[in-house]
Amino acid sequence: MHDSHDHGHARTHGSDANERRMGYAALLTGAFVFAEVAGGIVSGSLALLADAGHMLTDFASLALAWFAFRLARRPADWRRTYGFDRFQVLVAFTNGIALFAIAAWIVYEAIERLSATPHVSGGIMVVVATLGLAVNLGAFWLLQGADRENLNVRGAAIHVLGDLLGSVAALIAGAVILATGWTPIDPVLSLVVAAIIVRSGWQVVADAGHILLEGAPTEVDTRAIGPDLVANVPGLKEVHHVHVWSITQARRMVTLHACMRETQDSDLLVKGIKARLKDRFGLDHATVEIERGECADEQAKA
Repeated sequence: MHDSHDHGHARTHGSDANERRMGYAALLTGAFVFAEVAGGIVSGSLALLADAGHMLTDFASLALAWFAFRLARRPADWRRTYGFDRFQVLVAFTNGIALFAIAAWIVYEAIERLSATPHVSGGIMVVVATLGLAVNLGAFWLLQGADRENLNVRGAAIHVLGDLLGSVAALIAGAVILATGWTPIDPVLSLVVAAIIVRSGWQVVADAGHILLEGAPTEVDTRAIGPDLVANVPGLKEVHHVHVWSITQARRMVTLHACMRETQDSDLLVKGIKARLKDRFGLDHATVEIERGECADEQAKA
């Protein structure tokens, strides 16, 4: 069995930047929650209250995402041999589920509002929504400067984007109410925001769930690995028991059994397999079990 990759991982400048930006975005978002709640209650606007509720969960989600980056600093140990990186994926999955709960609450409240005609103050809505939009734009800008391929960052950014759209909806609703007095625009636009939140959250849940279920990275066709290695690595007869999965989107793993020809040097064979896996499939953490005859796993089953 050969495994030349160190299971530890170094702290990178990129992860430090992600952590800082996530922390600043959390502080910026959390600072505005109370003002938006007060504005929603005074104005009677569901759009503002929905946006405030979403912003509150955004603050919690951003704070949890920040904590995930902090936790990922901890090195691997004997109980967690891959370290704490996957906590980021778990946080992203949780954030995605939270988006569905937020959307369900908005839909419920919007339906209740459509059956009634509560008084809504368009002027207060416009002022508070404009301030909320400025805050959300600032938070979104901070996250856009982070690593957008990171699933934790993506989940947090979708939360903030949903919040930003909620502020836009509240601003439009306030302007329409001021101009026409038509208050149903408030719950109608809230339903639109809920639909956008569900659509955005689903992709994060699907991607995070795929990693948590040890699914192969979408860009890697595991069916092609064996034939490609046999065709391109001298002395290799057969490849089987191929398993590819991800710790995070950036940390991908592969294990496989390689049956070699009797005259082939095993060290050269492993080096050739690892080089091909990295060059062709982008897999740089490979564990290779060398076999000269029958597979040991098959013998154990007999």
